[in-house]
Amino acid sequence: MDSYLTATEVKKIYKLGLSSLKYWESQGILHPIKTPGGHRRYSEQEIQSMMGLNKAVHGKRCAVYARVSTQKQASSGNLDRQFERLLEYSKQNNYDVVSSHKEIASGLNENRKELKKLLSIVAEAKIDILLIEYKDRLARFGYRYLEGFCNAFNVAIVEIEQQESKEPQEELVEDMISIVTSFSARIYGKRGGRVAKKLTSLIEEEVASSENDG
Repeated sequence: MDSYLTATEVKKIYKLGLSSLKYWESQGILHPIKTPGGHRRYSEQEIQSMMGLNKAVHGKRCAVYARVSTQKQASSGNLDRQFERLLEYSKQNNYDVVSSHKEIASGLNENRKELKKLLSIVAEAKIDILLIEYKDRLARFGYRYLEGFCNAFNVAIVEIEQQESKEPQEELVEDMISIVTSFSARIYGKRGGRVAKKLTSLIEEEVASSENDG
């Protein structure tokens, strides 16, 4: 007998967000029922089929993507551990890993080499599932654009963590500095470097102060 889940339960169990569920519904792949109060309930059998957990409907071809922002994080083993967690999750769920990607780059970088390879694989319909640890590993900002792109090619993004694990503060600080540097150059032109340097110093001082207070 089929069971029905709320959107919250689907996210908790299968790591699928509401935007993905709405897209699959618009494509006629999911057919949620509505309660008298107007709330959607999703068929667990359809969810499993859509994710490739039911071989009769979809494949289980999977690509894994792991990323850290700095060489220091990679050298300390963060990237390898993240990658191994993804592979272990794939194994536990019987996914067929056909493509794997590890990258050292800021989540703000739009020209990541491995991300470009990954998106090409999505567009070529070579995978059914894109496995990541959490959203920020794929992109610090603009995640929904990437999610929409994957959905357009019937690729489900699966996050193995409910929320971002606590990364070193230096990663977020580095991303903030990248934003400051970029916008300073656009707004102030040649003076942008001096402005960015001042703002960078303020950010680093604030972070150091917060760490001392903690």
